[in-house]
Amino acid sequence: MKIHEYRAKELFRRQGIPVPDGFVVGTPEEAKERARELGGPVVIKAQVLVGGRGKAGGVKLARQHDEVRDKADQILGMEIKGLTVRRLLVTRAVDIAQEYYLGIVQDRAAQRATLMVSAAGGVDIEEVAAKTPEQIIKLRLDPVAGLSPHEARHVAFQVASGRIALRMADVLTRLWQAYADSDATLAEINPLVVTPTGEVWAVDGKMVLDDNALYRQSEIAGWRDPAEATPEEDEARLAGLSFVKLEGDVGCLVNGAGLAMATMDLVAHYGGQPANFLDIGGSSHPDKVVRALDIITRDRNVKAILFNIFGGITRCDDVARGIIEAKAKTGIHLPIVVRLVGTNEDEARRLLAETDLVAAESMDEAVQKAIALAKGAAA
Repeated sequence: MKIHEYRAKELFRRQGIPVPDGFVVGTPEEAKERARELGGPVVIKAQVLVGGRGKAGGVKLARQHDEVRDKADQILGMEIKGLTVRRLLVTRAVDIAQEYYLGIVQDRAAQRATLMVSAAGGVDIEEVAAKTPEQIIKLRLDPVAGLSPHEARHVAFQVASGRIALRMADVLTRLWQAYADSDATLAEINPLVVTPTGEVWAVDGKMVLDDNALYRQSEIAGWRDPAEATPEEDEARLAGLSFVKLEGDVGCLVNGAGLAMATMDLVAHYGGQPANFLDIGGSSHPDKVVRALDIITRDRNVKAILFNIFGGITRCDDVARGIIEAKAKTGIHLPIVVRLVGTNEDEARRLLAETDLVAAESMDEAVQKAIALAKGAAA
């Protein structure tokens, strides 16, 4: 789950990371009033859950309070990568002598978090990684011990010196604590600014939390912005489904993330394009299948539906009943290819044999049939 910059900064502030004062506002008048309270120049920042806000005109500096209202008015309501700006963060501006990048990200391949630090802060770290990867210092962290103070100092002194390095090391250890305490998969400060007088400030922050750990992060879970997901993705989440809309024409309904990825790969392998990623999870009730089909079929690009179910905990006959029930309730006219293997598969096949659904014995067969039907072949 992504959280807004002002929320990430709140988590940083709780750990003692220096963050410039700021306020979240929803109107130009409120922005002007809050800027007056802060005093001095302020930065007005769009609060949307996408990158590239600055390049899109969603971040503006206002040196005079009279400027604040006009600039806030320019940002509010604008669209940045499809998201409408409804809130702003008005924060005190700081002088910049040097900018650094600090980040901790979950490295799934290494099965542990990786600390990244660079003196090339204030720009897209992806661009730095692509063009000048030698500018990024990386350290894989022990999942139990975390980041020790001496490791933080060792990394900090590779990009800075003296008291600045020591202050950066202190921020790094606090950033690790924010990452660990909130079950994050990403915690990022870009940039960490050093002022001409040697102060350090986290002027921008980003955090992504592990959805699977939100059950023990009740406060943070309440910070979810509904605008983060499409209505279908949000509805799927509430129904216990994992759904991501894609751009293809083969609607995929699978159980288990691994099987979902394998199915999508196979669709691409045979020249098709998946319209979505939809995982019904480890157990399935007919109502769950009905809801999943309802969500998939709202996408007008979907020309065929592919069920690829391995029945372990999930019962194949439950899925079959769900498909039949969904067809009866919604009147789906799209061709549906079904591959059911595992628990109660014989019962499932018996149920499906009495319908016009297209059965398949293997993944390859199912995928090829679904692609052909999506392209207009006869069922």
